[in-house]
Amino acid sequence: MKVLAFLVLIVAMAGAVVLWQAFRFLRTPAGTSSEVVVFNLERGQSSREVAGRLAADGLITDADKFRIYSRIKGQAANLRVGEYALRRNMTPSEILRTLVSGRSIEYVVTVSEGLNRFEIAAIVEKAGIGKADEFMRLTADVEFVRATLGDLWSPDVANLEGYLFPETYHVTRSLGVRGLIRQMVAKFKEQLARVQYGSPIAVPLTRHQLVTLASIVEKETGAPEERPLISSVFHNRMKKRMRLQTDPTVIYGVWVRDGVWNGNISRKDLTTPTPYNTYVIPSLPPGPIANPGFHALQAAARPEESPFLFFVSRNDGTHIFSETYQKHRSAVDEYQLNRKAREGKSWRDLNKRRAQ
Repeated sequence: MKVLAFLVLIVAMAGAVVLWQAFRFLRTPAGTSSEVVVFNLERGQSSREVAGRLAADGLITDADKFRIYSRIKGQAANLRVGEYALRRNMTPSEILRTLVSGRSIEYVVTVSEGLNRFEIAAIVEKAGIGKADEFMRLTADVEFVRATLGDLWSPDVANLEGYLFPETYHVTRSLGVRGLIRQMVAKFKEQLARVQYGSPIAVPLTRHQLVTLASIVEKETGAPEERPLISSVFHNRMKKRMRLQTDPTVIYGVWVRDGVWNGNISRKDLTTPTPYNTYVIPSLPPGPIANPGFHALQAAARPEESPFLFFVSRNDGTHIFSETYQKHRSAVDEYQLNRKAREGKSWRDLNKRRAQ
């Protein structure tokens, strides 16, 4: 009996030691530093592999104990793919909770109104979501474009230019470029559904043409109150079968041709034929030249009723509108050819007005 009691005591003491070690392991961080380690949990990795990597990264002190603990907790099969921000002073139990939570690191991608997909691709790459080339390839991939647009797709949609809604997005690396694009298109669909139609001067447009016109309106003015009036000019010109003659379409033609734009538009650019040069082609270009926001979409669908056929910049982000070419030429002379009218003026004036 004494021997049996002794053995029971030994087993109990050993169990107590194991429990103490387990308790100590779970409650003791591998380090004291609050340094963040980015841990990428990849698809197909076993709990053994994950524990081994955590130990190799200095985030836990014992891979076997972590693996056993995850099994006891019933979480070994629940580790979720993602990119996690783990601190060196996190306990193993905190680390396990994080890895099964799915709360991956989020990257912020902010797309302003009027940016084209070339510019957005650069933003995506800078944010660390993926490569610019991948973004450009996917947004022009016929099958991906068709699947992503769904019932918005039509044969004249060559790529997703115009359908990438400008907004601030929070994206995980596991979601990737594909996931971001799908979010942007889903947001576009949501906003397009809000657009109301109906105007006495509106020219009948297909949905793709509407998005195309909205992208031009977006590029032509940063003053929200001007958008319906800018739209009216283009609708009036289309009714009269006049060329739209808008510089942003010419610039986009350069983007498409060269993959980049140097920031300057030349006389040669204005006269060189491209599918987007509205000084040459008779009406709208074949597709959008940028990605419009809701108000530009609304302005394209419901232009203000006006007699105007021309507009010219005041050099402060707003425009002078004219009914005749003669009045337009006078406005050009006053605001563009008159150096004094240009001095000290900038689009920044519009931003200052918004801030007031």
